[in-house]
Amino acid sequence: MSLLIREATPADVPEMLVFIRELAEYEREPEAAVATAEDLLRDGFGPRPVFQCLIAEWEGQPAGMALYFPFYSTWRGNAGVHLEDLFVRPQFRRKGIAKALFARLAAITLERGDRFQWHVLDWNRMAIDFYEEMGAKMLGEWRIMRLDGEALKALAGRDSV
Repeated sequence: MSLLIREATPADVPEMLVFIRELAEYEREPEAAVATAEDLLRDGFGPRPVFQCLIAEWEGQPAGMALYFPFYSTWRGNAGVHLEDLFVRPQFRRKGIAKALFARLAAITLERGDRFQWHVLDWNRMAIDFYEEMGAKMLGEWRIMRLDGEALKALAGRDSV
């Protein structure tokens, strides 16, 4: 068994895009994954990176990734880590790769602050069970709100009152 978890580099961007598209397919929204290599290079490896990514390799093969970014809790007065995407290819599952990625992210979180969070689809029982096994708790009273597309443009164009 040979597992390597490392920080992604610009050379990993093509594989990151493949992981992202595989995850979008798994989450039943393949058409929603429109990010390009240029987007990832700019936002992850440019002069002001807004995300970081861990790459998991199993016996030299790209097996999974965890893409994350920092956030700040005003109530706690501390930083944390938001996990945007965690994906392990099906053929590499049940080898401890996701657990190893989670453990690495927990260590990174403790270096930066004290809260590690992410979203999960309500139908993804396998993921929910995994997260609960890791000690995570579902926040039932919080709901995600999103503003994008034309609604975002319309709001940005409004004059303040």
